[in-house]
Amino acid sequence: MPVATPAAVRQRIESGNTDPLYLLLGEDDVEKAALAAEFAGIVDEGLRAFNVERIHAGDMTSGDKLSTGVAELVSAVRTMPMMAPRRVVVVTQAEILLVPKRESEAATRALDDLETFLQQPQPQTTLVFVAGAIDKRSRMYKLLTKLATLVECGTIEDRADAERWVKNRIAAAGVDIEPAAARRLADRAGPDVKRLRGEVDRLLLYALGQPRITLDDVREVAGPAALQDDWAMTNAIEGGQAADALRQLALMLDAGAPPEKILGQLGWLVRTKFPNLAPAHLPAAVEGVFETDLALKRSAGDPRILLERLVVELCGGRQPWRSPR
Repeated sequence: MPVATPAAVRQRIESGNTDPLYLLLGEDDVEKAALAAEFAGIVDEGLRAFNVERIHAGDMTSGDKLSTGVAELVSAVRTMPMMAPRRVVVVTQAEILLVPKRESEAATRALDDLETFLQQPQPQTTLVFVAGAIDKRSRMYKLLTKLATLVECGTIEDRADAERWVKNRIAAAGVDIEPAAARRLADRAGPDVKRLRGEVDRLLLYALGQPRITLDDVREVAGPAALQDDWAMTNAIEGGQAADALRQLALMLDAGAPPEKILGQLGWLVRTKFPNLAPAHLPAAVEGVFETDLALKRSAGDPRILLERLVVELCGGRQPWRSPR
């Protein structure tokens, strides 16, 4: 079965088209708990009491308890949905169920029953195992790599993932955060989990005792914006994405990049990419770089504005570049 990102799983949840079996892994317990809770969204809110069930495997510490737990799990998954197309069953601390610490005949029989059951997926139920550290050499893990969709939690792919991570982490601390504040923090830190964790911890300490974190709090505490890719601006220009290119330009300038260095990147882009990317626009692009260079050397305008104009023009504008007078 495939390996999926949390973002991809959320898209499946929103569409209502989930796989029958998931295994949520990773060291980020907050992210795992948040994603597991989102599976309830498959079921209408008024029907969740009948169709969403949570099983805590933490108490399945002996062979007899394991046998009872497997029987409970099988019954929950095979129960037909009530006035809904699907049921959701979430098993927390699943590593205790899947890889028992104590071997016994009863535990072996329970795992045999569980293995047989998992090989017969129930079309009306989505089963979600939420596991901590698990031995990847174990029998059940190897089976689940074949049968389940594996989800590595704690990886952040983009700003939307970063913003969601911030909200979940703040909520886990029992504090609320303004949407604009979460967005600003995600923009500042980018998809860097280590930096996000540090920023959130510092923010929670700063706002200690406050029921809600505001945008002003983030402005006071958050560090400078993170530049994720030195070539993100030129990549955005190649794609004609003016808004993203301008944002990356701002990040570069805010991070202290000299305007001359940025212009050098733009000149490289025009020389090496535009002959194939936009041959009809090449003369105007070369002229734009040349005029911007002159304007910077003569201090003929704010360097930020000069570079922003050039970036917009390179992203697709066809009007001749004009230096500010």
